Amino acid sequence: MDRRQFLIAAGAAGAALSLPGLGKAQVAPARARKDRAIRVDAQGGIDGLDEKPGGKLVANQKLIDAIRDRRIDVVALTVGQVGNGPDRFRGAAEEIAFWDSVIAENPTVLAKIDKAADIRAAVAAGKAGLIYDFQDATPHEAETAHVATFAALGVKVMQLTYNKRNLAGDGCLERSNAGLSDFGRELVAKIEESKVLLDLSHSGQRTIAEGIEAAKRPPAITHSGCRSLVDLPRNTFDAEMRALADKGGVFGIYLMPFLRIKGQPQREDLIRHIEHAVQICGEDHVGLGTDGPLFGYEINDESRKRQREFFEDRKKRGIAAPGEAADVFNMVEGYNDVYRYDNLASDLKRRGWSSARVDKVLGDNFVRLYGEVWGA
Repeated sequence: MDRRQFLIAAGAAGAALSLPGLGKAQVAPARARKDRAIRVDAQGGIDGLDEKPGGKLVANQKLIDAIRDRRIDVVALTVGQVGNGPDRFRGAAEEIAFWDSVIAENPTVLAKIDKAADIRAAVAAGKAGLIYDFQDATPHEAETAHVATFAALGVKVMQLTYNKRNLAGDGCLERSNAGLSDFGRELVAKIEESKVLLDLSHSGQRTIAEGIEAAKRPPAITHSGCRSLVDLPRNTFDAEMRALADKGGVFGIYLMPFLRIKGQPQREDLIRHIEHAVQICGEDHVGLGTDGPLFGYEINDESRKRQREFFEDRKKRGIAAPGEAADVFNMVEGYNDVYRYDNLASDLKRRGWSSARVDKVLGDNFVRLYGEVWGA
């Protein structure tokens, strides 16, 4: 099961649980404010798509209502496979065509984002904007010229490595921590030349540091956590977080198992990472990249089976990271539904956050970054 299939299959009702310390999970109002700030998931997934005859995926009423109620405004989703393997260029092209067809089948609720102005246009039209991203450099297949090709096809964010070493450099699971290769430096230059956002998620410490140093435009780490809080390789050290912010970039916090050493992360874990990131990076340089489906995970025997299969496949391919487990879902309990942004905003405000700071972290910072890198 690949990541796209897993995310599409994963979400249904969700299972928000009550947790100590923050009270019961709130139930968001039936209608979100239409005039509120834009909400961005800088690495996520869209579910709520039903398969129709002929294989077409069409938004169901639950997804339509969630988008119209502005439970999320912009989602960056992955096109193409991660990890080293054959036919990565072709696979990425096929994934782009797949999502182009999904958007074409759902023109009243989904919009492809090619430039920053498309984001506000999509929100004004009552649609969710979809940003295509790569979570690995392998679709380029040793040809930096492919960056411009994929940029022209609408890939707006490109990540260099996915946990393991590739031609661009070392991922976060490589023992050697060798940093960027010469090809990786050429790739960074081509990504920036093509006005694509450079993403350093899943990279090793030196790859992140050297990628930030090589970047001329503000880069991003779209989905990670704080390594000074939880010492797992998918999390990022304070020094690199600070350097990213100094370059004008944005550090996205995920809703993933790596927010704690072991077990299912709780609401307190997410908030602890967000507040630490704001302390290190500043409130203008932190956002969210959930790395999960819009509607969360319905917890039942079938979803547990899918999670085991998903983990075992990643383990077999050598891309599972410490903190992942067969019985741990890629979610935070209490934020495992379509209301996660609304409820997180409420939780942060109860901790003394201003509305302006909440809006920055839940979307404005990434909107600003997209505009600076892509142009208006």
